[in-house]
Amino acid sequence: MSPETAVAHHTVKQGYLDLVERINRYPQGAPPSELLYRILEMLFSEREAELVADLPVRPFTAERAARAWKMPVDEARVVLDELASRAILVDIESDSTTTYVLPPPMAGFFEFSMMRIRGDVDQKMLAELFHQYINAEEDFVKALFTVGETQLGRVFVSESSLPQDCALHVLDYERASHVVESASHIGVGVCYCRHKMEHLGRACSAPMNICMTFNNTAASLTRHGFARSVDSVECLDLLAEAREMGLVQFGENIQQRVNFICNCCGCCCEAMIAARRFGLLHPVHTTNFLPENDPSICTGCGKCVAACPVEAMTLISANDSDKPKRMVAKLDEELCLGCGVCVPACPEDGITLKPRDERVITPVDSVRRAVRMAVERGTLQHLVFDNHALASHRAMAAVLGAILQLSPVKRAMASSQLGSRYLDALIERNEKKPHSA
Repeated sequence: MSPETAVAHHTVKQGYLDLVERINRYPQGAPPSELLYRILEMLFSEREAELVADLPVRPFTAERAARAWKMPVDEARVVLDELASRAILVDIESDSTTTYVLPPPMAGFFEFSMMRIRGDVDQKMLAELFHQYINAEEDFVKALFTVGETQLGRVFVSESSLPQDCALHVLDYERASHVVESASHIGVGVCYCRHKMEHLGRACSAPMNICMTFNNTAASLTRHGFARSVDSVECLDLLAEAREMGLVQFGENIQQRVNFICNCCGCCCEAMIAARRFGLLHPVHTTNFLPENDPSICTGCGKCVAACPVEAMTLISANDSDKPKRMVAKLDEELCLGCGVCVPACPEDGITLKPRDERVITPVDSVRRAVRMAVERGTLQHLVFDNHALASHRAMAAVLGAILQLSPVKRAMASSQLGSRYLDALIERNEKKPHSA
């Protein structure tokens, strides 16, 4: 049965309507759709949908969930652990305390559902529904990649493609290798994008078992068998393999404690497809580098054009009167991700990476990214007034601290969205403080 047939005359139960409303309280939401409801029905029972709809946006304990659900703590913990065992929730163990969080659909429970081969769900049907929801309907992928200035993911530069003078100036957080070497936990699972395409009969030959998660996310996914625990040496080898295959490292758009790095091809991976479809809207944050082609060396072979996952490199006439048919490669800087996969593709060593004129800004951590995304998308109230009776003082302080560190324009936007005298007073007090140069 096709996804189109599956959603025909479909009546949505209230629990799933509430769950969609809850998902969309986070900056990375999911526009309502018949296809979305079908996906959620495959991943959640109706009772689970009702319960998850009442969970806070920020991390919470079993005790807080129990109060929201009006049930005993032990019973709530059983439900939470069951959801974590299916990678719906991420469970974080620290100092004998477990906290839980509902990740967004992407990068989150959509992808986790396809990160291993499993028999408890129809993954072929799920793959078809994902493809229709993300690639045919477009509302989800547009909301995910083209709304606001701050996006979910960024590209890591290919370290092996950097010339020595540039390599010395690359910051640690710009290196995928640093993410690997500094991670507390590392997990490797099946690539969601290529797994999905495999069910559609359209997967490429790039490695499948190469999707990387780190830190708390990796700890949870490996604990429940959705990823394989590996050490940093094996993970670095996998990064090298991905670079040799011409894959792009695309990861979480934060500097500290990155939770995922995907090794993306141009044909299967959602981020690269979005970058091609909506390139001028900058759906993916680039690296701080651009390739530079030497036209005196370029033979017009087109290998760099074939290697580029986002069609930023093209062939044009060299305008050579002696060789009127000669072609050379030309870069569209507006579309270029700065990944560097074109550098080793050139057989003449005619492409080198150079720093961009203006440095790309990466949010320090997930809280600051979420706040920036929420301000830009007009959903900040969901983070600040997130089931307020259940919110922790520490989480609230982190959100308010991130607001105070925004630019003056975004602070004004935050103040306007919340209409909070308390926040206005905090902003006013912060602006009166002397700031060091």
